Amino acid sequence: MFSKLWGPDKGVQSTCPAWTVSASPLARTTAQGAALEDPDYYVQEVWSREPYEERPGPELEPFSPPLPEGTEEKELEPHLREPGPPKRATKPKKAPKRERLAPPPGKNSNRKGRRSKGPEKAASDDHHIPGAQEDVKESCPPLGLETLKITDFQLHASTTKRYGLGAHRGRLNIQAGINENDFYDGAWCAGRNDLHQWIEVDARRLTRFTGVITQGRNSLWLSDWVTSYKVMVSNDSHTWVTVKNGSGDMIFEGNSEKEIPVLNELPVPMVARYIRINPQSWFDNGNICMRLEILGCPLPDPNNYYHRRNEMTTTDDLDFKHHNYKEMRQLMKIVNEMCPNITRIYNIGKSHQGLKLYAVEISDHPGEHEVGEPEFHYIAGAHGNEVLGRELLLLLLQFLCQEYLARNTRVIRLVEETRIHILPSLNPDGYEKAYEGGSELGGWSLGRWTHDGIDINNNFPDLNTLLWEAEDRQNIPRKVPNHYIAIPEWFLSENATVAMETRAVIAWMEKIPFVLGGNLQGGELVVAYPYDMVRSQWKTQEHSPTPDDHVFRWLAYSYASTHRLMTDARRRVCHTEDFQKEEGTVNGASWHTVAGSLNDFSYLHTNCFELSIYVGCDKYPHESQLPEEWENNRESLIVFMEQVHRGIKGMVRDLHGRGIPNAIISVEGINHDIRTASDGDYWRLLNPGEYVVTAKAEGFTASTKNCMVGYDMGATQCDFILSKTNLARIREIMEKFGKQPVSLPTRRLKLRGRKRRQHGLPLSRALEMHPRPMRMKPTQS
Repeated sequence: MFSKLWGPDKGVQSTCPAWTVSASPLARTTAQGAALEDPDYYVQEVWSREPYEERPGPELEPFSPPLPEGTEEKELEPHLREPGPPKRATKPKKAPKRERLAPPPGKNSNRKGRRSKGPEKAASDDHHIPGAQEDVKESCPPLGLETLKITDFQLHASTTKRYGLGAHRGRLNIQAGINENDFYDGAWCAGRNDLHQWIEVDARRLTRFTGVITQGRNSLWLSDWVTSYKVMVSNDSHTWVTVKNGSGDMIFEGNSEKEIPVLNELPVPMVARYIRINPQSWFDNGNICMRLEILGCPLPDPNNYYHRRNEMTTTDDLDFKHHNYKEMRQLMKIVNEMCPNITRIYNIGKSHQGLKLYAVEISDHPGEHEVGEPEFHYIAGAHGNEVLGRELLLLLLQFLCQEYLARNTRVIRLVEETRIHILPSLNPDGYEKAYEGGSELGGWSLGRWTHDGIDINNNFPDLNTLLWEAEDRQNIPRKVPNHYIAIPEWFLSENATVAMETRAVIAWMEKIPFVLGGNLQGGELVVAYPYDMVRSQWKTQEHSPTPDDHVFRWLAYSYASTHRLMTDARRRVCHTEDFQKEEGTVNGASWHTVAGSLNDFSYLHTNCFELSIYVGCDKYPHESQLPEEWENNRESLIVFMEQVHRGIKGMVRDLHGRGIPNAIISVEGINHDIRTASDGDYWRLLNPGEYVVTAKAEGFTASTKNCMVGYDMGATQCDFILSKTNLARIREIMEKFGKQPVSLPTRRLKLRGRKRRQHGLPLSRALEMHPRPMRMKPTQS
């Protein structure tokens, strides 16, 4: 099916013995965004990624380029060898619509910070820096400072102001947070402000360097950034060659403020192992501080043991690329055409700019709620610039469809027993802004908010305060339930500052009886569970557990423990927080308080248990990183969906076998109830154990029973049959007779009148035939 839609397959065969890469029909456009000009590099490297941590291995020998035949080593020792012209990559059938790494020259170039040497200037130079042939313009991916693929041991600097401002903190988009301290600060800062300072990256193998991206220091209080710098490269970290501009050293223009990334492309690619940035000027009254990313294509080196033992591969035949709004819709359509029997595309509303919020349902009976089958959802893109979650969900759609067709028993069971909803882009307006900036030049916040400047993640009604204030007053003057708390009237008014996207999600969650959900976010590697809001006033961090804290902890751990990196104690922290003490999970309020979060709203207003899943340190990774990120998250995404079948489930019926909607399910010892759906079915997430469960509904006598939850996957069936109360029966009778009291004498008169009319007798004669009984007065003694 894919071949028909995308054209004939033109695969690239790998010479690596581990596996053979063939370009998938879905993945065909992936190679366009991330392919390198050297086809040999593409074959070996596009799926290969090093882990975040450094592992012990053999001593690394210094790299140096191979010498041409007949050339003595001493002749080239002080210089870098000029490589031959790179091979051109085979032209893909469908050209990419735009260069993803940076906007084209002249299009928002100043705003996005793209600065490079013009081709006319480069062509007029009399002297050229040893490098690749100039007629081939390459677009190499980032080496991985932001994604932590480059380890701390690969970063070095001349001097540092203190440990928290060391070279290991000089990563693009790294955040210092509020507590700028000796351990976690927001940049590399030199110990002295002079022209002899530098920061260096060891690529650990020969690399074709093509560009440098820089930022200033992330700080709430200080303004530090570098305004110009030189670039030097080396093969041994002792002999350095400076990038030239004609006969002199080339000075690259740096930043004009501290947050917007600025890209400078090298006039020609430089082949070396080490690259060094040497600041030449900096902001007045500031210091030499910078964050950076290096663009480069590692050259093939089959003898490099360090790389070979850590390469990352994927065998999934998916479309590994970034999809704009139009491409996302097209991909959904392709998946729907491949799997029409288990997929359905629908929208839950529109964005501020009028873009539809598309969702895909995956079920064996799409379009209908099956009694007894739980509903699950994934949401991504609440922050438009946190793109990784969006692409992971699009990959998940493809994966489930392909594996279902391949008769994967695990996927078949999941699809047939669960109704899955996937909403990849909740904030498409914000995503389009981030997409224009590209994966490296959007900074930390471009596209985060909706078009009208609202942060969807904390735009939901604050129901926590309503509940906690009622509990503190002991429910005086009125009782507030521990679930299904009503939305305040002010929030529903048209004048309330509520995004259209937020209202759409609320309506969606009220319509569908979701049991479990995850919203994918970016910029960290952790799973956060509610409450997200602190209970104590004037605190910004405080552990605030829900009554279902033990269940939420398990749900969070089920994702984190199956992720490749979240629970790895050896991995480096993304920014400032180390979540290893809780195995890659965290209570949201103990991290940072958020009022009106989706997680808290979902828990207090619906039956759904919602968690925030932060899937990567880099919010918007380069396309070349998507295969590795998919491998990191694939098992976790599936395992988390399977948790919807943990706990108890069942039906609440009346004596006639009819389902009772809106019945309350209470578990003894847990001060949080859930309710049955419109058909009377329910699902209650619980950890293994024995529970006393009560079902009650208005007009029915409550029923209580013991329900056992085992360790095996699959919810325990726990059904209830409720009988109506006497009062409910009386009300039924009254409603049947128009809410009029029943009078037996009046009913007798009506019967007599009916018989009289049947026999044609006058009323007096009828009374003689059926005399009214006389009531005798008691005699006085």
